[in-house]
Amino acid sequence: MADGFNKVQLRLCSAAAPAPSLPPSLPRCHKVVVVRCEGINISGNFYRNKLKYLAFLRKRMNTNPSRGPYHFRAPSRIFWRTVRGMLPHKTKRGQAALDRLKVFDGVPPPYDKRKRMVVPAALKIVRLKPTRKFALLGRLAHEVGWKYQAITATLEEKRKAKAKLHYVKKKKVLKLKKIAEKNVESKIAKYTDILKQYGVLV
Repeated sequence: MADGFNKVQLRLCSAAAPAPSLPPSLPRCHKVVVVRCEGINISGNFYRNKLKYLAFLRKRMNTNPSRGPYHFRAPSRIFWRTVRGMLPHKTKRGQAALDRLKVFDGVPPPYDKRKRMVVPAALKIVRLKPTRKFALLGRLAHEVGWKYQAITATLEEKRKAKAKLHYVKKKKVLKLKKIAEKNVESKIAKYTDILKQYGVLV
């Protein structure tokens, strides 16, 4: 499960794209989940990226536009489409690889309870020079028709507040556990020695 916040889009895409050929090192059910897609960064200034996306919006089928190409507005779907371009998605194995990828705006349950992984190879602070301009995928999506920027931001604030409370509670429990262990240390010393002798405790 990867966190998209403050990552460079194409670097994250290449890291998140599930391998279609599945080498022996990868398990058969290798799945990837990317959350907080609205926080992904695109290198290059915002205006240039917006012009590129508006040019893409003009591309359509003359006789029947409902046949495609389909222009996604949500950051998660824009990211998903970029990953799709890196896979042989018209083949069975490419489609199977794409099915193993899940993308989300914000961090919906049950993923809010899981640990998020940072992709060091995709970090903006590592990959882009401090002077380089960049655009936020969430802002770009909002300006081309995504309607849920404010809702996603509100839900993220709620999630962060909830996570902070959980962390404070967890710290208290760990502190009490440490005190309890110290209190019974002398009483259980002989049992600890026996367990260490048999390699159960290190």
